[in-house]
Order: sequence, then structure tokens, then C-alpha cells
Amino acid sequence: MVSEKKLAELSYDEAPKIITKEVPGPKAQKLLKKSIKHESMARGAGKFPLVFAEGKGSTIKDADGNVFIDITAGVAVNSVGRCHPRVIDAMKNQMDTLMHASDMSNVKRTELAAKVASIMPGKLKNNVISFFTQAGSGAVETAIKFVRKITGRTQIAAFHGAYHGVWCGGNSLTTGDQYRKGYGPFIPGVIHLPYPYCYRCCFGLKYPSCKMQCAHYVDYVLNTPYTGADDVGALIIEAQQGEGGYVPPPPEYYPIVKKACEKHGALYISDEVQAGAGRTGKMWAIEHMGIEPDMITWGKGMGGDVPMAGLSIRKDLAAKIDDHSQPNTFAGNAVASAASMANIDILTENDYALVKRASKLGESIKRQIKKGAKDIPIIGDVRGLGLMIGIEFVEDRGTREPLGEEKVGQMIMGMLNRGVVMVPCGRFGNVFRFMPPLILTKEHASKAVEILLDTASEI
Repeated sequence: MVSEKKLAELSYDEAPKIITKEVPGPKAQKLLKKSIKHESMARGAGKFPLVFAEGKGSTIKDADGNVFIDITAGVAVNSVGRCHPRVIDAMKNQMDTLMHASDMSNVKRTELAAKVASIMPGKLKNNVISFFTQAGSGAVETAIKFVRKITGRTQIAAFHGAYHGVWCGGNSLTTGDQYRKGYGPFIPGVIHLPYPYCYRCCFGLKYPSCKMQCAHYVDYVLNTPYTGADDVGALIIEAQQGEGGYVPPPPEYYPIVKKACEKHGALYISDEVQAGAGRTGKMWAIEHMGIEPDMITWGKGMGGDVPMAGLSIRKDLAAKIDDHSQPNTFAGNAVASAASMANIDILTENDYALVKRASKLGESIKRQIKKGAKDIPIIGDVRGLGLMIGIEFVEDRGTREPLGEEKVGQMIMGMLNRGVVMVPCGRFGNVFRFMPPLILTKEHASKAVEILLDTASEI
């Protein structure tokens, strides 16, 4: 049992509290102008009108002293909350001893590799070799390179709506227009397949009468002559799609796709960068699906407040990778490793109590949203596993026309001015993500949903 009282102590108890006439306030506006002057707005958040000054648990304080409930967790990063005391202590203790060790072994890095292996799903438990990077993008780039070496094949299959990073290889797998348009050409050999987005099925079918047409189509492409998929080394897929709209697949989907990979001789890579680290109510989202991948890319919540990511590969596959073939100067930093181990300890202690709580709290949040949505016609769909919930907004429930950009902006600002930080995603930018720290209290969760619904009713 996780104590709500103890969780509440990790955050600012006054949240939400807005003290300026509007958000951003005068100090934040000044800092935003300075940021635009000196920093590239190619960054993901661009000109998002919020300036962080402090973070505590599931709350944020901006430059003007406004206090917000944080439903972003730094884009699914702060699983145990911002500035968790145990994580801070682990980092401080390590800073007195060692920080940077180049790409060589260090005590904390070695301990982390063993700990990561111990929390892998199914038969991968204690049967993986991990390669450390600083971000999920690096993990995906490494996966692409290693797949080609292991299999001797050049093609990679990915999915519509995918987000696997924005570096050269990962950007070739990612499908978001804003990341790709004008930045090609991309690496050759990438095949994109339909993802099981039931609310907007590309085949025009309905679940479950569809009989999983989308999954069988993957099998068709991989295992039928003359489809062009004659050299696929791996299929990479998010266990629950993230940037593409927080879309969970039907439970029957992944077993069919995994069998299709095995028939073709392709490896199965589960991208857990956003869905892992307990976010969906299990340590790894793939655990909901009843299958075991050959590789897992992970990041975000595994490091929390500090950069830490990696690729974990089944041992027999990792044995095919040449020594010294993938240097990474800052990977496995001792301080980041110490922080990551503290994060993992918090997530896994008491038989994964905090992770299991995410599942229950997520179901409660979805019920509250769905109940309020009955009287708010712009809420089209509510979906997701654990604390990875997508709320899709539409102009019309009948046509499912996506909510327009101007109204999405009104939603963002309406919630900010009420003290809730929430950001959209999705193919049309109309899906709001409920991805808070796992230590979010029930009280803050309920208040955030109330503000979401109040803002939506005004729109």
C-alpha cells in the first residue's frame, strides 16, 4: 500500500496556485523573450509559454511563483516525481566520489547494468546485455546499427504514427511531418505499416469485428512475395504509441505481429522509452501484451531528472556485436547511474507498489473523464494504459473531425491559467496526454481532471 500522505509530502501542497493576472507572468515573459533571442526554437517545446523555476514531485513553480499541477512529468520522464529526496541523496553521495569516467567501466555503471537486467520482462530477465546512451534517440540509433550487424539484413519495419527520435536513423522511423518535412532524404530500407489506431482505423473497420485486419496486414507484408519486404532485419514498435496519440493496441494485436516477425526471421524491438518505467501499470508496457521482444529501448523515466537511456539486447544476439564498435563518451555517467538506480528502487520496492498504483489511479482518472465527457461534445475518445492516458478532442463526435489548432491552443492556455500543465500530441495535435509522475496524489489527479473538463466545456 502506498501512503497518500507520504506522496503528498513530495509535492507543493498549495498547487494549483496562480498569483499573476495571466500566465505567463511578467518575469516569465521577459525570460521567454531572452530565450528566443539566444536559443533555437527547434527544440520540442518551442515557444511553450512556461518558464520552470522549481520542481517538486508532481508540481512545478514558474519564474513568477505560480504553482502548477504537473501532468507532463517532463514528457513521461519524472516517474517518481521531480527532485525526489532519495534520488537527490543518491546523486549527492556519488558526486563526492566520481562523476565522469569516459566510456570505461565504473562501479555505478556496472551495478546499473545488472539492475536493469534484473527487471527485464519474462525470459529476458537476467538474460540481456545493455548498451547505455543519454537519450532514447541514441538507444534507437544503436538498435538500428546492431540489427544490421546481427541479422545481416538492411530493412527496418516501423509504423504510421511512430516516434523513435529525430536523429538520422530514428527520424527515418518516425513519421511526424514536423520532424521530417524538408529534412530528407532519410536512410533507405525503412518500411512503414498501419498502426492499430481503432478510433481512426485506416481500413474503415471496427474492433472487434475487424478480426485484427491491421495485424494480419503486417503478416501479409512481411511474409508474402512481391511486397518489397524481402530483407527486414527487425520490426520496431511502441508497446503503446506515444507521440502518435497515446494509442494502446487491442490485446490480440502484438501476438499476431510477433509471430509474423518470427516467420520472416526478423527481430522484434519494443520501444519502451515513453511507455516503460512503470508508466502503464507494469514495469514494461510489453508485459501487457503477452509476448517477449528481442530488444528493448528504454529511457525517460529510468533516469528521471537526469539523462539516462539504453538498449537491452538478448545475450545470444549481443554476442554478435563487435567490441569497440559503438563508442559513447558520456554514456553510463556515474551520477546518472546512481540516480537511475534510485529511480528503479523506488519503482520496484514493495512488490512494485507504486507501479501497480499507476494502473488503479489511471482507471479512476479515465472514469472521471468519461463521466464528465458525456456533457462535453468535443471529447471524442478516452484511452490508454495506467498513467499513459490520451484524451482525443474533436470538432464533432459524429465525423470525428480533429479539434482545430486554435481551440487546442485555447485548451492549453485555459488549463495553464487554472494551474495545470498539460501538453498535446497525436497525428492532428488534438490528443491531450495525461502522463503525470506516478507519485501524483489522488487529490491532485481529481483536481487536474476537473480543470481539464471545465476548460473543455468552455471551448
